[in-house]
Amino acid sequence: MGRMFRADLESLAAYVPGARNDRAVKLSSNESAEAPLPGVTQAMVDALAQVNRYPDMGAVELREALAAHLGVTVEQVAVGTGSSALCQQLVTATSGPGDEVIFPWRSFEAYPIFVQVAGATAVPVPLTEDYRMDLAAMADAINENTSMIFVCNPNNPTGTTITCAEFTEFMSRVPADVLVALDEAYFEYNRAHDTPVATEEIAKYPNVVGLRTFSKAYGLAGARVGYAFGPAPIIEALNKVAVPFSVSTPAQAGAVASLSLDDELSDRIDETCTERTRLVEFFAEYGTRATETNFVWVPADGLPVAAKEFAAALSEAGVLVRAFDDGIRISVTNAHETDACIAAWETVAGNYR
Repeated sequence: MGRMFRADLESLAAYVPGARNDRAVKLSSNESAEAPLPGVTQAMVDALAQVNRYPDMGAVELREALAAHLGVTVEQVAVGTGSSALCQQLVTATSGPGDEVIFPWRSFEAYPIFVQVAGATAVPVPLTEDYRMDLAAMADAINENTSMIFVCNPNNPTGTTITCAEFTEFMSRVPADVLVALDEAYFEYNRAHDTPVATEEIAKYPNVVGLRTFSKAYGLAGARVGYAFGPAPIIEALNKVAVPFSVSTPAQAGAVASLSLDDELSDRIDETCTERTRLVEFFAEYGTRATETNFVWVPADGLPVAAKEFAAALSEAGVLVRAFDDGIRISVTNAHETDACIAAWETVAGNYR
């Protein structure tokens, strides 16, 4: 008797979404607490009148808008159901059994899942002691089997960035036939002055592709639309392994409408960054460092008990956060939710004193 499923699926870690509880303040998924930008919801509602038809598979209007936004050609842009789907497409397009995919760890937890699904070998490289990507160690891990490398900047869940010099040195050691995905899911929140930006790096290197999303700053997490941009041959390969018609008509309409609202987006990001400063200052005594994202990272060694136990207690106090073995990630949203987070944290921490 044969078997129905691949044997290695038993060892495949399931992606764990942020906890949900409609009665709690949800700071577990790095979402925006605000509705989509002004006018965007109406654009999506209007698009519902067309859902009897398949969406534009080429997402032409959205890709044209993104190309203008990024300063690239339409052929250099692909869209997908969130940047996570595009991450998986890149792995599928580059890697299979016998290939190795390098990524920082801890980082976006879907990276190793995508690698295993493709049948390739995951090569996680530990972060430095200050929770930054160790690009030198990642370069050291390259061998003849390396097919692809993820560089998450800013890094999820630690919020740290790399410097331009570090990336330039790293790229000098990456073979031309190894794809480098510069994952910038939190780009809009990044105010670091000395850090690589994908729109510039794709012009320097034919093996670099950038990844961004509408799920975070634009407040469209539920619409599922992200984008990749880079050299046309990479985008062509990316599209070959895409699920047809994956980005819905309302999602495309919402993304197009969002791109024209620079001032409104800037105001929303400013509010998030103000709250980010408050939380970084509050959690400094627990080991939290500066972050360039819409979340803060509280390392496990700064907590009075195990991270998952502390997170469970916070949940009981009405605040949901994302707990890992090595720390807790907390979304940054607005003043009301920052107040709730700090109050719940002080209550829970006080119970352990």
